[in-house]
Amino acid sequence: MKLTLIAALCAATLPFAAANAQEAPDGSRAFGIEPYVGIGGGWHDFDTGNKGLLQTQGSAKGALVTGFAGVNVPLGMFVVGAEGNVAKGFSDIDWEYGVTGHLGLRIGESGMVFGRAGYQWVNTEIGDDRNELYGFGVEVGPKDIGLGGITGQSGVRLRLAVDTFDVFQSIRPTAAVVFHF
Repeated sequence: MKLTLIAALCAATLPFAAANAQEAPDGSRAFGIEPYVGIGGGWHDFDTGNKGLLQTQGSAKGALVTGFAGVNVPLGMFVVGAEGNVAKGFSDIDWEYGVTGHLGLRIGESGMVFGRAGYQWVNTEIGDDRNELYGFGVEVGPKDIGLGGITGQSGVRLRLAVDTFDVFQSIRPTAAVVFHF
């Protein structure tokens, strides 16, 4: 139901974005396909009251090194996309992997604010769980922080994001470097 609502929201923005089809603030095409990859790190901390498998066996937490790949479709000032991720955990968390869809709004020369929703699988020392993942974040590019001349048109951006697993059963802040093509 929640993913259906997000898909309907994305579909509702298509006519508005098509009417505003123009060059994006960073000089890229207003409509196209922009693939990207990224690497980062973060922390995942599950609440002791988690409703899933982890509820009966305690909570899990640990640092993560994460890699992801995805594609953005710019629609004027909006961005719609999909992303897959995999993370190696430390401490209580062994592995995480999942897929999300996102809707964003371009900001500045090369930045974006976005919300996302998807599905995440978590393998921990005390058991495995899978459920919805929701979050939001921001990406800023070199032009937004005064480094436009250093990286040129390479599409390197810094991402800061916060996600929750199964609607506030955990918190997962992350930071990453994203390479857009």
